[in-house]
Amino acid sequence: MTRTKKTGMRVRGGRLAVVGALGLAAVTAAAVPAFAKGDLAFTAPHTAKVGQTYTVSAHGDDDSASYLRACLQSRTGNHAWHQVSCSPLVATGSDASVTAHVKAAHKGAQEYHAVLYGQKSRTDRHPVVERTSATATVTIR
Repeated sequence: MTRTKKTGMRVRGGRLAVVGALGLAAVTAAAVPAFAKGDLAFTAPHTAKVGQTYTVSAHGDDDSASYLRACLQSRTGNHAWHQVSCSPLVATGSDASVTAHVKAAHKGAQEYHAVLYGQKSRTDRHPVVERTSATATVTIR
């Protein structure tokens, strides 16, 4: 009879451990902050010839802002980034997409990246950078 009681105690202890672990997991999952979901895709060619027109495009989405705008920026060397083109303002849930047709004027490397801006309202004068793509270099020969 003693043997049965010890086994029963072990089973109860095991159950208690499982219930405690599940409770701890539930509390930990509730404490983890939620992150906004979204992405930003960007395309540009690797090379272009002088005088050739090439296409640079981007599209993105993010659910942390009410309105979104995607912009393409370019620079040469280590100079400042300059806006090439921007998409119209779209409501969250829609893809903000922008396309620019650029004519290669002279030889060298031209860098591009895309920036996704978020706004609280259509008239918000302080857009916030939600995402920035990696930089792509177009070598013009």
